[in-house]
Amino acid sequence: MGYIRWLLRSVALVVVAGAPVAGAAEPSRGIRGALEAGNFGLVPAANFRLANGDCRNCVTIPQALWYFRDDWAAVPKLAPAGFSRGLAAQQDVAEWAAADKWPLGGGLPPLVWVGSPLVAEAWRLAEEGSSLSGPEGERLPFAVAPRLASNQSYYDARSASHFAGRTLTLRGRMEDGRFIARSIWPDDFRLDAASVPFKPLAAGETISSLVRAEGGGARQPLAARVLWQRSAAGPGAWNGKPVLAVMLNGAQGDDDEAHGGHFAIATGRFGDKGEWRDWLVNNFYNLDSVSEKGIIAASLPMDAYMADLNSGQAWYRPSYMLVAVLKEERAAALYQGAISRVFNHFYRHDFVYRHASANCAGISIDTLRTLGWQVPKQGPTSMLKAIVGLPYMALKEGSLESGRQAFNYMSAERTALYPFVAFEAIGEDILGRLLAGKHSASGLEGMLAEDIEALVYVRIPQFPSSRAFGQAPVASFDEYMQRTPEDRKDWKIIPVPPRPFPVALQDGGGAVESVEGSSIALAAYGGFFGVTAVGLWRRRSRRRRAA
Repeated sequence: MGYIRWLLRSVALVVVAGAPVAGAAEPSRGIRGALEAGNFGLVPAANFRLANGDCRNCVTIPQALWYFRDDWAAVPKLAPAGFSRGLAAQQDVAEWAAADKWPLGGGLPPLVWVGSPLVAEAWRLAEEGSSLSGPEGERLPFAVAPRLASNQSYYDARSASHFAGRTLTLRGRMEDGRFIARSIWPDDFRLDAASVPFKPLAAGETISSLVRAEGGGARQPLAARVLWQRSAAGPGAWNGKPVLAVMLNGAQGDDDEAHGGHFAIATGRFGDKGEWRDWLVNNFYNLDSVSEKGIIAASLPMDAYMADLNSGQAWYRPSYMLVAVLKEERAAALYQGAISRVFNHFYRHDFVYRHASANCAGISIDTLRTLGWQVPKQGPTSMLKAIVGLPYMALKEGSLESGRQAFNYMSAERTALYPFVAFEAIGEDILGRLLAGKHSASGLEGMLAEDIEALVYVRIPQFPSSRAFGQAPVASFDEYMQRTPEDRKDWKIIPVPPRPFPVALQDGGGAVESVEGSSIALAAYGGFFGVTAVGLWRRRSRRRRAA
């Protein structure tokens, strides 16, 4: 998450699901259309059709389609989750959930960002890295999708060596007889109940210590352990079981604005062999800037979220996941339906991404709380520092905006500001409150407490490439300051251009939510103007004495 700024150190085409895609290999070769099988989270992929943003007869709101006008997205065949015009996003979620009429699966997202028309399953990359061998022994020339010009690092010989010989699932396209991969997912990233050890937190262990172990684990293999389970799990015990998964992505190794990490929540079901690549990740990023890695806020499959060669999280940092394995889908469906409504408001700009509160962690955890899971708040970094910081930073940097940002970051609720703090708070709340019976009998936390069969911790490595290895994310302002060079001129920063929202898509029906800050900021602003007035008075006094 690049939200802690310097202050804190191909033709338009619509393809109906199941129809042949131009250039696709025969199904017998293990290559199929992106929607021909599998799921998007809790619902079958067949409930969607493939389109790009030029789709004029899609049921999805035009604001969502606009962001994917040059890319592949899966849009619902039938009406997706709706939204209430004129209500703020969380108020809309609260009223929708209270009505208790949400459909099976919770409601389809406005779209799913798939990025590719084809999926190649059970293929192996040859040692030389330039060809694939299929499940029936056939071979195909292989290449990777082009690197975005703004992306600083990319797939290289180390990447090819890392994946060579492993069975892979790839998303991509066919071009001149070659498979052009856009994402590469190792099939051995399975989580089978029989092979994941039951290993509760030991004395002195915490969720935080697991994340920080081995420097964040970027260079270590995939590892998983069961932190809690209702009963002993045998082979296949998780197959087909619904999940609600919390994702924490670590700090990047080459961007001093990205030590805070990133956060997302996924829903889905385990596959028959413990697969989890088709879980649906609900990923919030700033829509008003163009990511150097091509990331766009969206619901998307886990393998695309983690392994897209440009935008995939696993290509530039380690990641960590808490998986609540459920006996019923109701908790996951409730969250998915709610966050799909939030996406409708987000794409319409009813509210905007705010770095200190309405960021990837803040939007996600606010939705959990709206649904009744009262994840304990951790409070701000320091209200005193917030009030003092506004005039101090405004004067130091000669910018009132710098002072306002200082106030917002220091006064923000830390579970909404820091992904690591949100991740830890959620894990500790499940283990220490929900599973101990100290929970509401209704709402999301009541569902989770009744339905959780196991809580699994997963550490996911960073894929080798030309990019520097990352580490665990920071959890505080002080930790952030320790990681970054003292002189800001020495910071590694990747500037990003703005992405203006088209006036034509501003339909005027939204309830734009208030900007960051509160009435407490008035004291800080008063301090700023007071200090400024004193400074001007002293300057004039010196001039008079000199005259």
